[in-house]
Amino acid sequence: MKGIQSTGIQLGNKRLRHELKYYLRLSHYEPLRQKLRLIATPDPHSVSEEGYHIRSLYFDDYHDTALYEKNYGVFQRKKYRIRIYNKSDAVIKMERKSKFGGYICKESASITRDEYERILAGDVEFLRETESAVLRDFYLSCKNHLFRPRVITDYVREAYLVREGNVRITFDKYLKANVNSLDIFDEHIMMVRAIHQPMMIMEVKYDQFLPFTIRHLLQNLSNQRSAISKYVICREETKKYYNL
Repeated sequence: MKGIQSTGIQLGNKRLRHELKYYLRLSHYEPLRQKLRLIATPDPHSVSEEGYHIRSLYFDDYHDTALYEKNYGVFQRKKYRIRIYNKSDAVIKMERKSKFGGYICKESASITRDEYERILAGDVEFLRETESAVLRDFYLSCKNHLFRPRVITDYVREAYLVREGNVRITFDKYLKANVNSLDIFDEHIMMVRAIHQPMMIMEVKYDQFLPFTIRHLLQNLSNQRSAISKYVICREETKKYYNL
Protein backbone atom coordinates (compact mmCIF):
# COMPACT_ATOMS: atom_id res chain seq x y z
CA MET A 1 0.00 0.00 0.00
CA LYS A 2 1.21 3.49 -0.81
CA GLY A 3 1.10 6.71 1.12
CA ILE A 4 -1.29 7.15 4.01
CA GLN A 5 -2.97 10.53 3.54
CA SER A 6 -5.44 12.57 5.53
CA THR A 7 -8.17 11.47 3.14
CA GLY A 8 -7.56 7.80 3.76
CA ILE A 9 -5.29 4.98 2.63
CA GLN A 10 -4.25 4.84 -1.02
CA LEU A 11 -3.73 1.66 -3.02
CA GLY A 12 -2.60 2.81 -6.43
CA ASN A 13 -5.29 5.27 -7.47
CA LYS A 14 -7.90 3.78 -5.14
CA ARG A 15 -8.88 5.43 -1.88
CA LEU A 16 -9.50 2.77 0.75
CA ARG A 17 -11.61 2.99 3.88
CA HIS A 18 -12.32 0.72 6.82
CA GLU A 19 -15.79 -0.80 7.01
CA LEU A 20 -17.49 -2.43 10.00
CA LYS A 21 -20.92 -4.04 9.80
CA TYR A 22 -23.35 -5.07 12.51
CA TYR A 23 -26.79 -6.58 12.82
CA LEU A 24 -28.63 -4.18 15.10
CA ARG A 25 -31.76 -5.22 16.96
CA LEU A 26 -34.61 -2.73 16.93
CA SER A 27 -34.53 -2.56 20.73
CA HIS A 28 -30.93 -1.27 20.53
CA TYR A 29 -31.51 1.12 17.66
CA GLU A 30 -33.27 4.02 19.40
CA PRO A 31 -30.87 4.32 22.40
CA LEU A 32 -27.87 4.16 20.06
CA ARG A 33 -29.41 6.67 17.69
CA GLN A 34 -30.08 9.15 20.48
CA LYS A 35 -26.47 8.94 21.71
CA LEU A 36 -25.13 9.25 18.18
CA ARG A 37 -27.10 12.42 17.57
CA LEU A 38 -25.19 14.10 20.39
CA ILE A 39 -21.84 13.68 18.64
CA ALA A 40 -22.67 13.33 14.93
CA THR A 41 -24.31 15.36 12.17
CA PRO A 42 -27.22 13.95 10.15
CA ASP A 43 -26.38 13.30 6.51
CA PRO A 44 -27.54 16.35 4.47
CA HIS A 45 -29.04 14.02 1.84
CA SER A 46 -31.69 12.77 4.27
CA VAL A 47 -35.15 13.83 3.18
CA SER A 48 -36.85 12.97 6.48
CA GLU A 49 -36.25 11.67 10.01
CA GLU A 50 -36.24 8.19 8.51
CA GLY A 51 -33.44 9.07 6.08
CA TYR A 52 -33.51 8.45 2.33
CA HIS A 53 -34.45 5.58 0.05
CA ILE A 54 -31.83 3.53 -1.84
CA ARG A 55 -32.51 1.01 -4.57
CA SER A 56 -29.68 -0.88 -6.30
CA LEU A 57 -29.54 -3.31 -9.21
CA TYR A 58 -26.63 -5.73 -8.80
CA PHE A 59 -24.84 -7.54 -11.62
CA ASP A 60 -22.95 -10.82 -11.55
CA ASP A 61 -21.43 -13.13 -14.12
CA TYR A 62 -22.64 -16.47 -15.44
CA HIS A 63 -20.89 -18.32 -12.62
CA ASP A 64 -22.11 -15.99 -9.82
CA THR A 65 -18.51 -15.11 -9.01
CA ALA A 66 -19.35 -12.10 -6.81
CA LEU A 67 -21.81 -14.20 -4.80
CA TYR A 68 -19.44 -17.10 -4.20
CA GLU A 69 -16.38 -14.94 -3.54
CA LYS A 70 -18.31 -13.17 -0.80
CA ASN A 71 -19.52 -16.42 0.74
CA TYR A 72 -16.01 -17.89 0.70
CA GLY A 73 -14.38 -14.73 2.04
CA VAL A 74 -12.04 -14.12 -0.91
CA PHE A 75 -9.55 -11.41 0.13
CA GLN A 76 -9.90 -9.23 -2.98
CA ARG A 77 -13.24 -9.01 -4.76
CA LYS A 78 -15.62 -6.53 -6.39
CA LYS A 79 -19.27 -5.97 -7.26
CA TYR A 80 -21.01 -3.73 -9.80
CA ARG A 81 -24.39 -2.12 -9.22
CA ILE A 82 -26.62 0.65 -10.55
CA ARG A 83 -28.03 2.80 -7.77
CA ILE A 84 -30.81 5.38 -7.49
CA TYR A 85 -32.09 7.49 -4.61
CA ASN A 86 -35.67 8.16 -3.50
CA LYS A 87 -36.97 6.27 -6.58
CA SER A 88 -35.91 9.16 -8.82
CA ASP A 89 -33.91 9.14 -12.05
CA ALA A 90 -32.37 12.54 -11.26
CA VAL A 91 -29.19 10.77 -10.12
CA ILE A 92 -28.27 7.33 -11.47
CA LYS A 93 -24.89 5.87 -10.55
CA MET A 94 -22.96 2.91 -11.84
CA GLU A 95 -20.85 1.84 -8.87
CA ARG A 96 -18.02 -0.58 -8.34
CA LYS A 97 -17.42 -1.61 -4.75
CA SER A 98 -14.08 -3.33 -4.22
CA LYS A 99 -12.98 -5.19 -1.12
CA PHE A 100 -9.37 -5.65 0.00
CA GLY A 101 -9.47 -7.61 3.24
CA GLY A 102 -10.80 -5.18 5.84
CA TYR A 103 -10.75 -2.22 3.44
CA ILE A 104 -13.27 -1.07 0.86
CA CYS A 105 -13.19 1.24 -2.12
CA LYS A 106 -16.25 2.65 -3.87
CA GLU A 107 -15.94 4.17 -7.34
CA SER A 108 -18.83 5.53 -9.37
CA ALA A 109 -19.86 7.13 -12.64
CA SER A 110 -23.09 8.90 -13.53
CA ILE A 111 -25.30 7.52 -16.27
CA THR A 112 -28.51 8.83 -17.84
CA ARG A 113 -31.92 7.18 -17.77
CA ASP A 114 -31.54 6.30 -21.46
CA GLU A 115 -28.14 4.71 -20.79
CA TYR A 116 -29.64 2.74 -17.91
CA GLU A 117 -32.42 1.45 -20.17
CA ARG A 118 -29.87 0.36 -22.78
CA ILE A 119 -27.76 -1.47 -20.19
CA LEU A 120 -30.87 -3.22 -18.84
CA ALA A 121 -31.72 -4.30 -22.38
CA GLY A 122 -28.24 -5.80 -22.78
CA ASP A 123 -26.89 -3.09 -25.09
CA VAL A 124 -23.51 -2.03 -23.64
CA GLU A 125 -21.59 -1.23 -26.84
CA PHE A 126 -21.92 2.50 -26.21
CA LEU A 127 -19.73 2.07 -23.10
CA ARG A 128 -16.80 0.84 -25.16
CA GLU A 129 -15.35 4.32 -25.74
CA THR A 130 -16.37 5.98 -22.48
CA GLU A 131 -13.82 8.01 -20.52
CA SER A 132 -14.94 6.44 -17.23
CA ALA A 133 -12.72 3.60 -16.04
CA VAL A 134 -15.63 2.15 -14.06
CA LEU A 135 -17.91 2.05 -17.11
CA ARG A 136 -15.16 0.66 -19.35
CA ASP A 137 -14.42 -2.11 -16.88
CA PHE A 138 -18.12 -2.86 -16.58
CA TYR A 139 -18.32 -3.11 -20.38
CA LEU A 140 -15.41 -5.56 -20.43
CA SER A 141 -17.04 -7.62 -17.68
CA CYS A 142 -20.26 -7.79 -19.67
CA LYS A 143 -18.39 -8.91 -22.77
CA ASN A 144 -15.86 -11.27 -21.21
CA HIS A 145 -17.78 -12.67 -18.23
CA LEU A 146 -21.41 -12.50 -19.40
CA PHE A 147 -22.50 -10.03 -16.73
CA ARG A 148 -26.24 -9.68 -16.27
CA PRO A 149 -28.66 -8.20 -13.71
CA ARG A 150 -29.14 -10.52 -10.74
CA VAL A 151 -31.04 -8.88 -7.90
CA ILE A 152 -32.43 -5.59 -6.59
CA THR A 153 -31.84 -4.42 -3.02
CA ASP A 154 -34.17 -1.85 -1.53
CA TYR A 155 -33.95 -0.10 1.86
CA VAL A 156 -34.10 3.18 3.78
CA ARG A 157 -30.80 4.59 4.99
CA GLU A 158 -30.39 6.86 7.99
CA ALA A 159 -26.87 8.31 7.96
CA TYR A 160 -24.66 10.33 10.30
CA LEU A 161 -21.28 11.98 9.84
CA VAL A 162 -18.43 12.60 12.27
CA ARG A 163 -15.74 14.93 10.98
CA GLU A 164 -12.97 13.48 13.14
CA GLY A 165 -11.71 10.39 11.33
CA ASN A 166 -14.15 11.09 8.47
CA VAL A 167 -16.62 8.62 9.97
CA ARG A 168 -19.94 7.73 8.38
CA ILE A 169 -22.44 5.65 10.33
CA THR A 170 -25.55 4.32 8.62
CA PHE A 171 -28.66 2.46 9.72
CA ASP A 172 -30.10 0.49 6.79
CA LYS A 173 -33.73 -0.34 7.51
CA TYR A 174 -36.53 -2.37 5.88
CA LEU A 175 -34.25 -4.34 3.55
CA LYS A 176 -36.25 -5.85 0.69
CA ALA A 177 -35.56 -7.88 -2.45
CA ASN A 178 -37.35 -8.06 -5.80
CA VAL A 179 -39.48 -11.00 -6.88
CA ASN A 180 -41.04 -10.06 -10.23
CA SER A 181 -38.85 -7.52 -12.01
CA LEU A 182 -35.22 -6.48 -12.46
CA ASP A 183 -36.08 -2.90 -13.43
CA ILE A 184 -35.41 -0.46 -10.58
CA PHE A 185 -37.91 1.99 -12.11
CA ASP A 186 -40.72 -0.55 -12.55
CA GLU A 187 -43.80 1.02 -10.92
CA HIS A 188 -45.29 -2.45 -10.42
CA ILE A 189 -42.24 -4.10 -8.90
CA MET A 190 -42.99 -6.45 -6.02
CA MET A 191 -40.60 -6.45 -3.08
CA VAL A 192 -40.41 -8.85 -0.15
CA ARG A 193 -38.76 -8.51 3.23
CA ALA A 194 -35.22 -9.89 3.18
CA ILE A 195 -34.47 -9.87 6.93
CA HIS A 196 -37.15 -11.72 8.88
CA GLN A 197 -36.02 -10.82 12.38
CA PRO A 198 -36.58 -7.47 14.16
CA MET A 199 -33.24 -6.00 13.17
CA MET A 200 -31.48 -3.70 10.73
CA ILE A 201 -27.93 -3.34 9.40
CA MET A 202 -25.55 -0.77 10.82
CA GLU A 203 -22.38 0.15 8.91
CA VAL A 204 -19.42 2.20 10.11
CA LYS A 205 -16.95 3.53 7.54
CA TYR A 206 -13.85 5.56 8.38
CA ASP A 207 -10.42 6.50 7.10
CA GLN A 208 -7.30 5.97 9.22
CA PHE A 209 -8.74 5.83 12.73
CA LEU A 210 -12.00 5.47 14.63
CA PRO A 211 -12.45 8.25 17.23
CA PHE A 212 -12.74 7.22 20.88
CA THR A 213 -16.30 8.53 21.11
CA ILE A 214 -17.42 6.19 18.34
CA ARG A 215 -15.41 3.21 19.65
CA HIS A 216 -17.02 3.73 23.04
CA LEU A 217 -20.45 3.85 21.42
CA LEU A 218 -19.81 0.57 19.61
CA GLN A 219 -18.11 -1.39 22.38
CA ASN A 220 -21.25 -3.26 23.41
CA LEU A 221 -21.90 -4.24 19.79
CA SER A 222 -18.58 -5.99 19.19
CA ASN A 223 -20.10 -9.46 19.51
CA GLN A 224 -22.70 -8.59 16.85
CA ARG A 225 -20.21 -7.59 14.16
CA SER A 226 -20.69 -9.67 11.04
CA ALA A 227 -19.58 -10.03 7.41
CA ILE A 228 -22.92 -8.81 6.09
CA SER A 229 -23.76 -8.44 2.40
CA LYS A 230 -27.12 -7.04 1.32
CA TYR A 231 -26.45 -8.54 -2.10
CA VAL A 232 -26.06 -12.04 -0.67
CA ILE A 233 -29.03 -11.67 1.70
CA CYS A 234 -31.31 -10.60 -1.14
CA ARG A 235 -30.01 -13.24 -3.55
CA GLU A 236 -30.80 -15.91 -0.95
CA GLU A 237 -34.28 -14.45 -0.46
CA THR A 238 -35.09 -14.42 -4.17
CA LYS A 239 -34.20 -18.11 -4.47
CA LYS A 240 -37.46 -18.82 -2.66
CA TYR A 241 -39.38 -17.33 -5.55
CA TYR A 242 -37.45 -18.08 -8.73
CA ASN A 243 -34.01 -19.15 -9.85
CA LEU A 244 -31.85 -16.06 -10.36
